[in-house]
Amino acid sequence: MAAQFFLLALFALSTCRALASDPGQLQDFCVADRTSQVFINGFACKDPKTAMVEDFYFSGLHMAGNTSNKQGSAVAAVNVAQIAGLNTLGISLARVDYAPYGQNPLHIHPHATEILTVLEGSLYVGFVTSNPENKLFSKVLNKGDVFVFPQGLIHFQFNIGANKAIAITALSSKNPGVITIANAAFGSKPSISDDILAKAFQVDKKIVDRIQDQF
Repeated sequence: MAAQFFLLALFALSTCRALASDPGQLQDFCVADRTSQVFINGFACKDPKTAMVEDFYFSGLHMAGNTSNKQGSAVAAVNVAQIAGLNTLGISLARVDYAPYGQNPLHIHPHATEILTVLEGSLYVGFVTSNPENKLFSKVLNKGDVFVFPQGLIHFQFNIGANKAIAITALSSKNPGVITIANAAFGSKPSISDDILAKAFQVDKKIVDRIQDQF
């Protein structure tokens, strides 16, 4: 009887804690104070009385990005760094331009799920699930098509056409973060040991050294 009472008490306490947790947003807005010296998980709020309409505005996504790089893509992010009023709101977006046969290479967003809409062109996109399945979900998207990349999973987009492509992505974080897999593995500073990378990728160290030289 005592054991049953103890279990019921624990359940009641856990339920109370869940119901008592704060909602995500406790005020109309929290414009980021980028000059604050207070270190928190995000940005401190500036006095709402000093908020201006410009804190909630950004212009620039009408301009194409420069895709003349090795990957043939350009990402123009619009997150809390560009719009201070996004602070605490849990959302951001980006424009992605792709040169013909350009790609947004394998990467992850550690803080956000992404939903992508193709505005122009055709993209081959996909993501890979966690170990041990490592299952690839992929699809060819055309203008107007939408695809979701779950938070934290490796994903990519590749322009399969001979013309440029454009996409808009929305992300479920004010600051989704991005880790490009190749950059992280082969371009870290200081470098990861070629012994470690050679064993991880099951290749000769000379191949690792050659790849690292590219970064």
